[in-house]
Amino acid sequence: MKHLIGIILWLVTVSGLAEAEPDTVSAASASAPAPGKTIYVIPAREDVSASLVYLVRRGVKEAIDANADAIILDLDTNGGRVDCTEQIIAILNNFPHQDQLYAYVNTKAFSAGAFIASATREIYMAPGSVIGAAAPIMLAPGGGAQEMPRTVEEKMTSAARALVRATAQRQGHNAAVFDAMVDKDQGLTVSGEEIVPAGKILTLTNLEAETPYGAPPRNLLSAGTKANLDAVIATIAPAGNARVVHVAPTGFEQLARLIVLCSPLLLAGAMVCGYIEFKTPGFGVFGIAALTLAAVYFFGHYVAGLSGYENAVIFIVGVALIVTELFILPGYVLPGVLGAGLALYALLRAMVDQYPTDAVLPTLPQLELPLYKMGVALVIGAVGIITLAGIFPKTPLYRALTLTKVNPPRPVGADGQPAECVNVSVGARGRALTMLRPAGTADFGDGPVDVLTQGDFIQAGVSVSVVKIEGPTVIVEAAV
Repeated sequence: MKHLIGIILWLVTVSGLAEAEPDTVSAASASAPAPGKTIYVIPAREDVSASLVYLVRRGVKEAIDANADAIILDLDTNGGRVDCTEQIIAILNNFPHQDQLYAYVNTKAFSAGAFIASATREIYMAPGSVIGAAAPIMLAPGGGAQEMPRTVEEKMTSAARALVRATAQRQGHNAAVFDAMVDKDQGLTVSGEEIVPAGKILTLTNLEAETPYGAPPRNLLSAGTKANLDAVIATIAPAGNARVVHVAPTGFEQLARLIVLCSPLLLAGAMVCGYIEFKTPGFGVFGIAALTLAAVYFFGHYVAGLSGYENAVIFIVGVALIVTELFILPGYVLPGVLGAGLALYALLRAMVDQYPTDAVLPTLPQLELPLYKMGVALVIGAVGIITLAGIFPKTPLYRALTLTKVNPPRPVGADGQPAECVNVSVGARGRALTMLRPAGTADFGDGPVDVLTQGDFIQAGVSVSVVKIEGPTVIVEAAV
């Protein structure tokens, strides 16, 4: 029980650290909540990649959970991956106040950064900032851009134009502006005035983006130039007293990307380590390894914005019930079944991308990828366990672990056998005094003797017989 309590405290501590790290709150929000708007600021000041997806996802979910009034994307990016851009746009679509999504182009929003800006209702720009140059490119194997075949270029350009056009139209922007940023063949003419000729990709400065055209006049793209982020906040909340929450990168986003990618291997590894731990007496390195893999799994999915600490707590409860079944109430079945169910539920739920506004139960599309990853993990883990079940009990490592845990040094008799085993010989029959998992004690008529099975679990009270004696180790099996 001391080991179990230690395990639970350790995992709760890890979960608490993950929970405590992510955000920083401005001085205004550190005090008691004041009347006024709650505004979340999410920085996008790096290339658009999976790590930025995780940051935006976490920020949007926290904003929804806090019932925030507005979100500002602080953009300073050279662009990045189109698939990650699509994910970020989909994430922003979950914010319930779509008319309160803002972008602040703080220096530059090239390529994918312009796409992300199109998903907000109003775009503000810093003095001297630029936005545009959103034509898709193909990366060469060694890095850098390379020329695409014409058919590939047309296909990628068409898909990018459709994505940004639909997004811009939904938010009330002039879709033709973004078309000209993506497709050099488009050009842009507004109210009879040519902004950029065909054959050139559109990139706008802050002054060009806020130039009014048409009747009635309407700014080309930007709602205005603002000296800094505070000026944007003052525009959104002119009455002041805004509670501003700055969502800060944790520095673990890149690590989380690797963890999420390798999640089936982490789960399979935890299963195999757990199997080895239960097949050896006491609590040792494999139990620590299994718990460490589980902690890394939950931590990575937390940083990725997929899982909350509650899933780690559910997992801990499930493991506690399994331990109760194995070591405290063997044979009761219910605690073990319930614990296994809770543990699997927590592991699966940690991969589901759900938002506070979603229903409690995830939908089938939300479960599709998590179920696939869970299936892969179960298959890999099962193959590993089945393989080890036949091989591990015969390995020197197994002998070393069980000897270290079960049989401490004992006095040796005249015949070289441990003193208390002098009267135990191959074929002797006795009774298990404790459950053999696979180690424990048995009585062959002269008091307790430390024994070891060949991998089987034998309940206390069951008749056993000695099949062989290897040095200080008495190996038994269930008597027929």
